[in-house]
Amino acid sequence: MDMAHPPTLRQLKYLCAIGEHLHFGKAASACHVSQSTLSTALQELESNLGVSLVERSHKAVIVTPVGQDIVERSEFILGQIEDLLAAADASRQPFTGELRIGVIPTVAPFLLPDLLSEIRHRHPGFRLFIREDLSHNLTHALETGELDLLILALPFKAERVETQHLFDDAFFLACDPSHPLSKRQSVATKDLKGKDLLLLEDGHCLRDHALEACRLTLNDVKVPYHATSLNTIVQMVASNIGITLIPQLALDKQILSGTDICVRELSDKKAQRSIGMMWRNKSPRRTEFQLFGELIVEIQQRIRQSCCRQPNAD
Repeated sequence: MDMAHPPTLRQLKYLCAIGEHLHFGKAASACHVSQSTLSTALQELESNLGVSLVERSHKAVIVTPVGQDIVERSEFILGQIEDLLAAADASRQPFTGELRIGVIPTVAPFLLPDLLSEIRHRHPGFRLFIREDLSHNLTHALETGELDLLILALPFKAERVETQHLFDDAFFLACDPSHPLSKRQSVATKDLKGKDLLLLEDGHCLRDHALEACRLTLNDVKVPYHATSLNTIVQMVASNIGITLIPQLALDKQILSGTDICVRELSDKKAQRSIGMMWRNKSPRRTEFQLFGELIVEIQQRIRQSCCRQPNAD
């Protein structure tokens, strides 16, 4: 490698874009430059490193093995640069600059509207960029530096991260009024065995956490339908296709509004999930994240108090 001409951040950014899109035109568009500018920068990078990073043909763009390694290293470097700039912003005053947050789908619609409204009111100069996605996609984006902070259900396996518990989110049984379990004041988790339990599809951590919290496995229940959202499951329950487990946060935000679905408490008080935050363990914004977590807890408690939901006794 020619150390007189080390890679520039711009070259690394262009390489990462090529690695993501595997198309020069799309990569150039994502970087807001011309295709010739992108191609020239890549050629200079390959020349300085002395290796071939990308194989080009009229049919496809293929990142070489060494190219893939350098793409991953470049993503890390660019993430560190983003952290450096963000730390400089945060050192001047918390909740300034920008923050890239990832939130799981079973939390985002119930927490974000209130949270974002409060942040806009308290910190109008604080720029938030939100990505809603599954936990495994979000943790990958965190590890590569695409995101700064995650709000998700814990525990969830990830490398080189730090986590913080925010609040417990209890599970409740939701069923049609004609279902035998609706006649009970509370339901034991063992009584769910053998029932038609509607769950989210594989990849949604809510499914695994709900089963684990109730000490159940997929072999213990019948799963007639795998849904992609809680709202879909609610409509299936309303049609008496099965029963499901709904988290408190969703109930507090009136997910059952417009239905006659019955809600019953679970007698096992440990049937709950832990909602928390996750960030890279080397992040210089730890203090700011903790302050952000305090705000999340405040918002969640406000939602809980404003609802004061009691299980449906119909």
